[in-house]
Amino acid sequence: MTDLAAKARTLLDLHRAPELLVLANAWDVVSARAVAAVDGTRAIATPSHGIAATFGYEDGEQIPLDLHLDMVARIASGVSLPVTMDMEAGYGDAGETTRRAIAAGAVGGNLEDALKPLEESVAAVEASLRAARDAGVPDFVLNARTDAFVRAPQGQPVEETLAEAVRRAKAYLEVGAPVVFIPRLAQREHVEAVVSELGRGVVTLISIPGVSLPARELEQLGVARLSTGPFTQRVALTALQDATAELLAGGVLPPGTRALN
Repeated sequence: MTDLAAKARTLLDLHRAPELLVLANAWDVVSARAVAAVDGTRAIATPSHGIAATFGYEDGEQIPLDLHLDMVARIASGVSLPVTMDMEAGYGDAGETTRRAIAAGAVGGNLEDALKPLEESVAAVEASLRAARDAGVPDFVLNARTDAFVRAPQGQPVEETLAEAVRRAKAYLEVGAPVVFIPRLAQREHVEAVVSELGRGVVTLISIPGVSLPARELEQLGVARLSTGPFTQRVALTALQDATAELLAGGVLPPGTRALN
C-alpha cells in the first residue's frame, strides 16, 4: 500500500493547495490516458454515470459493483496519476466499498448522502474513513457529497436548501472528511455563502455546461476542486454524433481530429 498511500497524500495535497484542482472525469482507459496527456492534469476522477453508461446501465448503483470496480482498476493501472472513484452512495456498505475501491487502485472517492437522515450519513462517512485507515491509506480523499440541492423538495426556498447543505457539509467535515461536494451549487452568491460558512479549500463542485462559473473564478472564490461528472463523456458523445451527422449529410470527418489512441 506504500504507493497508494503516497498517491493519496499527493491527491490530498492537491486539494489543500491554493490553486483549484480541476478534474476532467474519464470513464475508461483511453479517455483517462487522453486526459492524463493534457499539460496540467494532476489527477483523474471517474464518474459513476459515465462508467455505468459505458456498459449500458443507468446511474444510481444500477451497474454491478464488481463491473464498476473492474473499470476503475483498469483506469488506475492505465495511468500513473492518482485516481479518485465515484462510489455513489456506497452500495449499501460505505466501508466495504471504500476498501474495495482502494484495492482497485483508487486513492479518493465521492460518497453521496442521498439526503438520508444525517446521523446515518455521518456514520457512512466515518465508516469510509475508518476503512481507508485500516487499508493503510489514511490520506484517502473522501469527497463527502450532500444532495441537498439535487434532492431539494420542489418549491423549497433556496435559503433552506443552502442551510441544509451547510449543515450536512459541516457534519462531514467534523468527522474527518477532508472535502465536501455540493452538486448543483452554481450561482456566485450561493458559492460565496457556502465558502464563507465552511472555509476556503474544502468545497468541491461540478462544472455544468452553460450554468457553472469559469474555473478561474471558482478558484478566486476559494473552491478546492472542480470536476466534470458525466459532462466530459457528453462532450465526447456530442462530437461523435455531430461527426456522424456531417458524414451522413455528405461531408467529412473534422480535419483537426488527432490520433489520441
